[in-house]
Amino acid sequence: MKYIGAHVSTSGGVENAPLNAKKIGATAFGLFTKNQRQWKAKPLSAESIRKFKKNCADAGYSPDRILPHDSYLINLGHPEKTGLEKSRNAFIDEMQRCEQLGLMFLNFHPGSHLNKITEEACLARIAESINLALEQTSGVTAVIENTAGQGTNMGHRFEHLAAIIDRVEDKQRVGVCLDTCHTVSAGYDLITPAGYEQALAEFDAVVGFSYLKGVHLNDDKKALASRVDRHASLGEGTLGLDVFRRIMNDPRFDGMPLILETPDSDRWAEEIRMLKRMIES
Repeated sequence: MKYIGAHVSTSGGVENAPLNAKKIGATAFGLFTKNQRQWKAKPLSAESIRKFKKNCADAGYSPDRILPHDSYLINLGHPEKTGLEKSRNAFIDEMQRCEQLGLMFLNFHPGSHLNKITEEACLARIAESINLALEQTSGVTAVIENTAGQGTNMGHRFEHLAAIIDRVEDKQRVGVCLDTCHTVSAGYDLITPAGYEQALAEFDAVVGFSYLKGVHLNDDKKALASRVDRHASLGEGTLGLDVFRRIMNDPRFDGMPLILETPDSDRWAEEIRMLKRMIES
């Protein structure tokens, strides 16, 4: 079973996210539990938490179909003490928000070395950050998103993801989200049938499909191996539609949230319908 949705707005409160997802015909959704461009936010109110859980239950969104995303400001591999502590505190707060909302995942970009420490040291810091957050929360899995490799960002190689997971103490509470745009921009060819199978075989060998908890469905404005993160609407980038048709009919992606982050939210309902039509009976 494919659970397809989009990263929806929480304007007016997190409780509106499941309502917004339902409006576009989504069977899964992503959200920010706080403003993604601010370090701090007011605590979630008991009323917002209650309404969120009720709206999810009423619309049939179980926690395994919801993929929250943390703030873009957080850098769990920050090379400097002040920046690292600030990021870790913010990440723990986001994990706790997910815990309060009864969610089981928190998706995040791993971090950047900023040309101030080695890649190896950055990966170790990211894993240590995850361990600290897991110690202070329960029931929420830290889901590492692969990146396009832009700038000094880590996570664009499957080996990076594996190195982080290897250092996480509680393997039951760490996972991965693959972004289709990021994967291709990082140099893994999902575009051709042979490239798709080779890339996923490599992911399984290096990381393991058992760690895959969700997928971000985005076309790519840039070319294969560009190392640039620019999402495009489905069918309007270098990926084309065939890769999404393959994903829709690939049982390895059953039972997990498949979330659109394409740039035009007005088209999400149609993109969801299109993805559903791609599923062969």
